[in-house]
This record gives sequence, structure tokens and C-alpha cells, in this order.
Amino acid sequence: MNTPLVADLDEKALLDLIFPRLGPDTALLGPGDDAAVIAAPDGRTVISIDTLVQDADFRLIWPSGYRTTGFDVGWKCVAQNISDIRAMGAVPTSLVVSLTLPGSTEVEWVKDLADGLAAAIAALAFERCSVVGGDLGRGNAIVVTAAVTGDLEGRAPVLRSGARPGDVLAHIGALGLAAGGLAVLEGGLDMSDPGGSDDQELAGLAMAQCRPRLPRTGAGPAAAVAGATAMLDVSDGLVRDAGRIARASGVGIDLDADYLRTKAESLEPAAARLGADPLDWVLGGGEDHGLLAAFPPDAVLPEGFVRIGDVVDGEGVTFGGTIPPVTGWDHFAG
Repeated sequence: MNTPLVADLDEKALLDLIFPRLGPDTALLGPGDDAAVIAAPDGRTVISIDTLVQDADFRLIWPSGYRTTGFDVGWKCVAQNISDIRAMGAVPTSLVVSLTLPGSTEVEWVKDLADGLAAAIAALAFERCSVVGGDLGRGNAIVVTAAVTGDLEGRAPVLRSGARPGDVLAHIGALGLAAGGLAVLEGGLDMSDPGGSDDQELAGLAMAQCRPRLPRTGAGPAAAVAGATAMLDVSDGLVRDAGRIARASGVGIDLDADYLRTKAESLEPAAARLGADPLDWVLGGGEDHGLLAAFPPDAVLPEGFVRIGDVVDGEGVTFGGTIPPVTGWDHFAG
């Protein structure tokens, strides 16, 4: 029996398979018309966009043998987009998804992607969020782009530019797990069946790369309510993203070397098997999509946030007063 491919269906037939899998529609007018209509009770809309490209952001088959599922890509698409909205202190309200597919893509993979979108929204977003529309096209590689909107619910947006010397730098979420997972997927160990792997530690890291574990749902808005002076999501590595707050705010940031070395120690057994330095994962690894925020020194940190450094006079990022050993991810660097 032949496996149905995208090329075997017309656009309407493919959309008819996708739409019912996307979960509850929370928009005033959802998929099916020329555009969606969503509520904006605050009078302002926060918006962001991100893209996943085959062989740049994910591989269909990794060197470890792991086959990326549509569910993985759908989950990651939601995770990286709603993380940007949370980092502004807002609540996600809608996603519009553009999907480019080669004709050779299996229909089941596309259905699985829709399931991943719906599952991630249910697990990571708020009740107000859903996929409200998008675009479907044909191309030479799989490309998934999502634009996400958010509602500030009457709060001021939390920018990168408000940190001041004396503020506490705090973080919520994972550090280094997704980077460790990338090393597992790109490495020589067999991960063709992570669920059946004898090494569940490495399998767990692989899944942290494919399906990032975001901090609790209300972390971004909670930080805004607690008085966060600056915030962003850690997508390109702790050092690089802390540097973005430092530049935007005109300050220096000193990371707590003792605490972060302790975080790295928990990853040491896995890193040793891969010939890697776990501190590089913690400081330079991206895609965990935790939140990094500065708070006034007298602020009570919201649940889950942990102090990992200080905002100081000066510029750039230091690691216990010294130059960090890594800088993080740059999409266009060699």
C-alpha cells in the first residue's frame, strides 16, 4: 500500500485534513476566510514572527538516526513563537502559520505537524490562543513560519532596555538542555528510537531540542507584574542574550559563575559521553526558550525565577568578573 504524499492531494483536501486537528478556535473569526479577526481588548497588539527551515533549523533525518516528526516541528514552532510574546509580559492570543511543503512530503507528517501545533498550544500557551489561519504553498524544502499575537492586558510591555545597575538578573526555565540535545542528535550514538533507548538521559536531551520545555504558562506576565525592568527569551544562548539586554540598557551584566557551574555539573555525565563541555551548553546553548529578566533589587522574584547574576555599571557580559568562555549562537556567523 502506497503512502499518501502531499502531491497526491489538492490544497483544499490538505487543508481539510489540517484544520480539524488544530484544536479549539478562540478567534472572533478563525480559519476559512481571507483573514482572521481576533479580539484586542487592551487596544494594543504584541506581534512576533519566527521560522523553521529544513536543514537549517531541523533535519528530517539526524546523524544519530532520529527522524524528526511533524509533531516535533509543530511543537517547536509554537514554543519559540509564544516565548517571544511572554518575554514582553504579554499573553499569546493567536498564531497564523505559513507552511511550505515539497510534494514528496508524506500526508501523515503534515497531519502530525497539525497535532504538534495543537498539543503545544494546549500545554504551553493560554486558553485564549489558537491557530487562526495561515498559508499553504509548495517548495523544495519544508518551511514553517508562524506569526503570533499577544495581549498586554493593560500592562506596559517589558522591553530589553530598562535594566539599571543594581538590578538582579534572574532566569526561569531550562539552561543547556536543548544544546545538549543538539549534540546528541548530531552525534554518533544511535537515537533512531529515543523512547526505546537504553540511555534515557541522552534521549531526554534529544527531546529537549525537538520539543523545548518552556517555563510555566504565566511566567512572562508574572515577571511584568513583579516589576521586571527588562526581559527577553533565551533563544541564542545565555551569554549572547544577556548581552542584548546589556546593550539595549547601556549597562554591564555579570553572570553568577558559581551558580552556573553548578547547573553545568548536572549535565556532566551526558557531556562526557559526547566529548563536550557542559558549561558551553549552559552559557552558549540556545533554544531552551527560558526567560531572562532584570528586577529591582528589592523585588520579590516570581515563582520559578532564580537569581543568576547582577546588572552592573559598564558594558557587555562577564562571567564571575571574567570573559565568558563562549558567546552563543549567531545565525550568520561561520
